[in-house]
Amino acid sequence: MDYDYVIVGAGSAGCVLANRLSAHPGKRVLLLEAGGSDWNPLIHMPAGIARLAKNRRLNWNYETEPEPSLQGRRLWWPRGKTLGGSSSINAMCYVRGVPADYDAWADATGDARWSWSQVLPWFLLSEDNTRGASALHATGGPLGVSDLRHHNPLSAALIEAGTSAGFNRNNDFNGPDQAGFGFYQVTQRDGARCSTAVAFLRPARARPNLHVRTHTLVERVLIEQGRAVGVRLRHAHHSEDVHAGEVILAAGAINSPQLLMLSGIGPADHLREQGVTPALDLPGVGAGLQDHLDICTLIGSTQNITYDHLNELAAGWRYLRHHDGPGSSNVAESGGFVRSRWATDSRCDIQFHFVPALLDNHGRHRLPGIGYTLHACYLHPRSRGRLRLRSANPAEPIAIHAGYLSDPEGHDLARMIEAAKLSREILAQPAFDPYRGDHVFPESELHGDAAWEAFVRRKAETIYHPVGTCRMGRDAHAVVDSELRVQGVTALRVVDASIMPALPTGNTNAPTIMIAERAAALLLA
Repeated sequence: MDYDYVIVGAGSAGCVLANRLSAHPGKRVLLLEAGGSDWNPLIHMPAGIARLAKNRRLNWNYETEPEPSLQGRRLWWPRGKTLGGSSSINAMCYVRGVPADYDAWADATGDARWSWSQVLPWFLLSEDNTRGASALHATGGPLGVSDLRHHNPLSAALIEAGTSAGFNRNNDFNGPDQAGFGFYQVTQRDGARCSTAVAFLRPARARPNLHVRTHTLVERVLIEQGRAVGVRLRHAHHSEDVHAGEVILAAGAINSPQLLMLSGIGPADHLREQGVTPALDLPGVGAGLQDHLDICTLIGSTQNITYDHLNELAAGWRYLRHHDGPGSSNVAESGGFVRSRWATDSRCDIQFHFVPALLDNHGRHRLPGIGYTLHACYLHPRSRGRLRLRSANPAEPIAIHAGYLSDPEGHDLARMIEAAKLSREILAQPAFDPYRGDHVFPESELHGDAAWEAFVRRKAETIYHPVGTCRMGRDAHAVVDSELRVQGVTALRVVDASIMPALPTGNTNAPTIMIAERAAALLLA
């Protein structure tokens, strides 16, 4: 064997796996990444996120197919294409979800090892929280988790507005109760982004048993007699085969299912249509796609304190000298979780992210003037989408049919309308009186659910949480079992957000890191 483990994808999960598996000197590990190094300083200065969206070298820049329920719009899906993956370009919010999320995963898989009481130790294993250790937090792990060093006054106004609207203040969204408004803790160390490449891969790079190859596209998994024996990769227009004792796909919720299908594992009829010879008919591959749809409310500001026209030179100079100030901001500084009138269980069902700037179309559409933006997403959608190959060419992006608002009962649409209404209510609170200017989006007061529905369909976007396309479970449409082994293939696992049976109540990066920690222990056992 060339390697004991080949890991495809050096993102949020892949870097964790590379560190944990290569910590054993007898294990030879190869980590493959289609993107390049994470050298770009905009990755490491947190506020650089505002510029990363336009950097095509660091981003897969996916687009969905036209979405029928969103006026046929194609939604932009940024995904990290560099060491650290999306943990190198995200907003760094550290949110785990709630115990009920993981207890539901345990029910779906029939494996108590995915229950909250048994996944919490894997969250804690990673964590190095500047607040110190407690029953729900830890110190000493590779992943820096800290409070922001800089807050915009508008971010504090959001928290005050949330409390005056009748919700609690919450100083820890990963504490005993998630509900309320507060500042997010972030994956930073000493004011700098702490991606998984920084936290996990960088300390392991000097190990002689770990090899890392960038700018390397994996074309397919090599399968012989029902066993994964390696991968075929392409580097600098040259293809080669690399063999391994076990192949681990950690390429994310888009690329892992694509690679399975290119390898002949997936819905057999569809594979034949695209010129791929089926090796295993596994209809769940690419199915079950879930994502958090997000609606933004934008209001102009009467005071020039927003980040719209920030003096980048001054902010950058201060950051270089002190690692604080606006350059250390994750931009989405504050937010909240609430149980709406539609909530069906004990979990919060709407999440808010606040940005002290006008943010339209992910910041790609620069609006005139200054202002602030409140994101709101419904956390437990029933709508499901799917991924489908366009061709057998590994370099061609897969077709993303996100399926937003497609549940036939209109469940998700009603919740998105509620999220938009709550946003307007919160931003109308007295805390914003000193700052409130003209309405930007929606452009005026809306009256009646038909007007709110039209606004949601016209302006809703992703908040970057795709999961479920290689779902873990024990039913006929599950792709991996509870140990993340691909059903029907030996020595092949998937370890990333694609295996989540359902979206967690919040952001997906911390749960993905936990999944990788759990998987590394399973592999080594």
